[in-house]
Amino acid sequence: MSKKYVYFFGGGKAEGSKEMKNLLGGKGANLHEMTNLGIPVPPGFTISTEACVHYFKTGRYPEGLKQQVEEAVRRLEELTGKKFGSTENPLLVSVRSGARVSMPGMMDTILNLGLNDDAVKGLAKRTGDERFAYDSYRRFIQMFGEIVMGIPHRVFEELLDKKKKGKGVNLDYELDADALKELVEEYKAKVRELTGKEFPQNPQEQLWMAIEAVFKSWNNKRAIEYRKLHRIPDDWGTAVNVQTMVFGNMGFDSATGVAFTRDPSTGEKVLYGEYLPNAQGEDVVAGIRTPKPISELEKEMPEAYKQLVEIFDRLEKHYRDMMDLEFTIEKG
Repeated sequence: MSKKYVYFFGGGKAEGSKEMKNLLGGKGANLHEMTNLGIPVPPGFTISTEACVHYFKTGRYPEGLKQQVEEAVRRLEELTGKKFGSTENPLLVSVRSGARVSMPGMMDTILNLGLNDDAVKGLAKRTGDERFAYDSYRRFIQMFGEIVMGIPHRVFEELLDKKKKGKGVNLDYELDADALKELVEEYKAKVRELTGKEFPQNPQEQLWMAIEAVFKSWNNKRAIEYRKLHRIPDDWGTAVNVQTMVFGNMGFDSATGVAFTRDPSTGEKVLYGEYLPNAQGEDVVAGIRTPKPISELEKEMPEAYKQLVEIFDRLEKHYRDMMDLEFTIEKG
């Protein structure tokens, strides 16, 4: 029996808890804890820090990891009713790093993994929104191309800016489905030109390339410098969190944001943070669009805001501390 490296969470039950920070990383441990509390956490699984440590010591994945990841993906497909690479109802995931202590912005995140030339059509058909599907695909190619395939961020940004100028628009969300389809092809051509390889179309291959990139991000220059500065040991490694996607970019009834359960400067019990409608997580931190204060969410999406307040209250009572959280609203 091989050692356990993969811990599943979803459907109101999780195999981990907040006490397992050293094994599951801070982010992973809290995803498991919140799932067990009944908070609406999108289902997923965490690959332990021990798998990362083994990878760096030996240069390969530990025995049993591949089978455990495949089993976790199968469980995700069963729970969500979606399938990796499906042309009808594709399963899309995010892949994120998560060390046992917070290292903001030091390691890497990939969203919308699982999209390819066929699955994007399935997503468009399933949601009835072609623009959203191709927006998600171009974002995925950009993040995967940069983080996994080593293509500089500016290369994609230049193509995006050129497309906006050519179409006479200023903001990303003003590009229509046809413009985004063209952009996807331009992105893929650029990947081919700069790497000599086609953009990977097999979701399983995409997943393993992303897992390896997250492990390697533990030893990127930024992360090493940060650890030196904060005296974080090099041999802790990072966990990997693979989680079903929830989409904040499905239109102006969707949003993504970050918030504290209290005002961090005064301690006043009031939601404090910001959000962006019709956006994905990286838009909030990239500074391309100006986020709105969270107080406006109450006017724009009162039901979603109410649910957010209830969740924040429950979490503060449970953890007995001020919390900061990331959230996404899909069709709120």
